[in-house]
Amino acid sequence: MIRAHILVCGGTGCTSSGSVSIQQKFAESLEKNGLAEEVKIVQTGCFGLCALGPVVIVHPDGTFYSRVEIDDVDEIVTEHLLKGRVVERLVYSDTGSDEEVDVKNVALSDTAFYKTQNRVVLRNCGVINPESIDEYIAMDGYAALGKVLTEMKPEDVIQCITDSGLRGRGGGGFPTGRKWALTAPNQADQKYVVCNADEGDPGAFMDRSVLEGDPHCLVEAMAIAGYAIGATEGYVYVRAEYPIAVARLQIAIDQAREYGLLGKNIFGSGFDFDLHIRLGAGAFVCGEETALMTSIEGNRGEPRPRPPYPAVKGLFGKPTVENNVETFANVPQIILRGAEWFASMGTEKSKGTKVFALGGKIKNTGLVEIPMGTTLREIIEDIGGGIPNGKKFKAAQTGGPSGGCIPASLMDTEVDYDNLIAIGCMMGSGGLIVMDEDNCMVDMAKFFLEFTVDESCGKCTPCRVGTKRLLEMLDKITSGKGTLEDIDRIEELCNYIKANSLCGLGQTAPNPVLSTLNFFRDEYISHVVDKKCPAGVCKDLLTFTIDKDKCIGCGMCARNCPADAIIKTDYVAPGHKLPSYEILADKCVKCGACIGSCKFKAISKK
Repeated sequence: MIRAHILVCGGTGCTSSGSVSIQQKFAESLEKNGLAEEVKIVQTGCFGLCALGPVVIVHPDGTFYSRVEIDDVDEIVTEHLLKGRVVERLVYSDTGSDEEVDVKNVALSDTAFYKTQNRVVLRNCGVINPESIDEYIAMDGYAALGKVLTEMKPEDVIQCITDSGLRGRGGGGFPTGRKWALTAPNQADQKYVVCNADEGDPGAFMDRSVLEGDPHCLVEAMAIAGYAIGATEGYVYVRAEYPIAVARLQIAIDQAREYGLLGKNIFGSGFDFDLHIRLGAGAFVCGEETALMTSIEGNRGEPRPRPPYPAVKGLFGKPTVENNVETFANVPQIILRGAEWFASMGTEKSKGTKVFALGGKIKNTGLVEIPMGTTLREIIEDIGGGIPNGKKFKAAQTGGPSGGCIPASLMDTEVDYDNLIAIGCMMGSGGLIVMDEDNCMVDMAKFFLEFTVDESCGKCTPCRVGTKRLLEMLDKITSGKGTLEDIDRIEELCNYIKANSLCGLGQTAPNPVLSTLNFFRDEYISHVVDKKCPAGVCKDLLTFTIDKDKCIGCGMCARNCPADAIIKTDYVAPGHKLPSYEILADKCVKCGACIGSCKFKAISKK
């Protein structure tokens, strides 16, 4: 009889931290202590707190162990599972309170990270074994598909999704029900459902985590979409860099076929639907729906002019519905719990929840799911735990290379589609990169633009040439050679690229530049007029100096300098015995090795 379960995170983050070895060690330790028949080990998906991996949860008491190492496993087994004593040093207990708490009695839902979240898309991640269809079924899995096929007409399904207010979570925010309704009436000998699981934004890993932690919800949702629009075949386009996600999705598809939940005559309803996986090579442009479909067809991933839209002429020239993983993951719960339930969450025009991948200068990096309309301040300070090392929050980049930055002055902005667009940003797929006072906003804009230049497919001139010229002007500014006229030219070129590019990649590529110009123009001016980088990031504008009165003359900086740019002087500071050192500006390559080697903080960069 099983009396306890050990849940070990099997997501990419924890796997890279050694969770597979920890699972194996648990198995060995349980066997050694005679508990193999009483305690079951379950590999799950992501719990969300990626910075604390490997993560282990012991049920039924729900104790949450973080940063578990191989050497900790025997102690957890002997102390917790044999003697009933929680290993307190490994327990995560951040409740968001300064008061001392009893870690043994803290529910995970009461911690600051989790208590304001509402896990709809991530409801099964970290809860079930993603490679077990039986565990998914035990959590009401495939009940929505059964309801749709036995109780609802296709038009009823579309109306339910429309009434829920669900909008596409891939970035554009197009109403999902409307997209399905535009596709359903179009007659063809074949229709398709396509899932965009490409997820190319730097720092974004929401879709990957859903595929790794709950792949069956995507299988079920795509079958529901197929029934709603009259499609019998679906494709999941997922990047090949997600091996765990691909493997688990294939397992889910195979299990669904074996159970009769994919294939012919599902639930005896006469409805046929099957799924296929297509691997992408990592091209960011293939996140655009027409480029994605072109890639599935075996051609170079380039966008197509629209119209005709995919609802009329999509994959293989047939009517096609395309949504991303997170959008589909909401569908089964909407069907089961009703459109009104989903519409009760969020804001007037942005219903439901949104999954964000928190990264950058934030304490709790990881995956969060919050109701639409949650303020940026709450996401960063309450859920994210604030900025580490006593630094000040400066900005948050949403939407990756297609998005913009939200400055500290707008931290109380409610995060939804319309509010972000109103301040020159966009939701994007859900990457949220937090920056502190040590980040240069000009350099940040350049970073995202470099990515876009590399990822442009080159089909249209505004994107292919325009982004390259834009990057050259940003390089000029960060190297101290820019002029005020360059700032005006940058703004003009940004607007031209947005207005004339063929697809969404080019149309949104200037957004990081425009938003930083809007909120941080003073930093651009400082780079141009003062020839200074206020954050001390842009190397060409930095000067490294040694405070001779702080220097004790140890010579560590000179020994670590790769350019022999540091020499000994004749000056001996009061209270010191050895001569201080000096940096030769004309030989300094500004690598920063000297700062890293000085234990006395005698070297600064300005």
